[in-house]
Order: sequence, then structure tokens, then C-alpha cells
Amino acid sequence: MKSTPNDNIVFRDIDRSAALASTVSKKLHKLERYCGDIIHSRVVLEAPHQHKSKGKHFKASLELAISGNPVTISSESESIHRAVNDTFASAERCLKERGERKKARRHQSLREAVEEQ
Repeated sequence: MKSTPNDNIVFRDIDRSAALASTVSKKLHKLERYCGDIIHSRVVLEAPHQHKSKGKHFKASLELAISGNPVTISSESESIHRAVNDTFASAERCLKERGERKKARRHQSLREAVEEQ
């Protein structure tokens, strides 16, 4: 990743937490394992609505600028930590699938090149 992860973590309507920022930073660096093409990332942690009947909900959004198509994933939960974990788990699955598709296309083009010879 080209940018520093702490600059890309935005807290909206919730208190800034060093522990939460550290967790998000570690998870961002873990995503590099699955995709080395990450150019920029942005994480938004927020408490979007405060309805009395629904209780307190939190939302975690992740935007990844990757060569090709950008990836945007978000998750809502009653716990900010659960929302962060769900968001990064979805991002991990998405990047793994993306890598597998890329690998399959590469193998397909190699097969086609061998068959042409």
C-alpha cells in the first residue's frame, strides 16, 4: 500500500480510539497479502443513526483503490468491532476471489498460447 493507513481512518460521530485504529491498521496490512495492487485505502467508522427502538448501530466502510476496479465494502452491527471484523472478512473474501479469477485468466491465456503452437 502506498499510503500510511492511519491517515485513512475516519471516525464519524464516535470517539477516536487508538486501539480501534490499531486494529484497522493491522487488518489493512493483512489485506496486502491477498492483493499487492492496493493503491489507496480509506476506512470510515461511524454511528449513522440513533433510533430509540433499534438501539445503537455502527457502520464500517472500506474503500480500496485497486488497479482495475475499485472495491467498496460496508457492514453494520450493534458493535463497532463486529462491524469492522465483518467488513474486513468480506474484503478478504473479495480479494481472494479476485486473485483466483486473475490466476484462472492467466492460466487460460497460457493454455491458449500453447494450443496455438
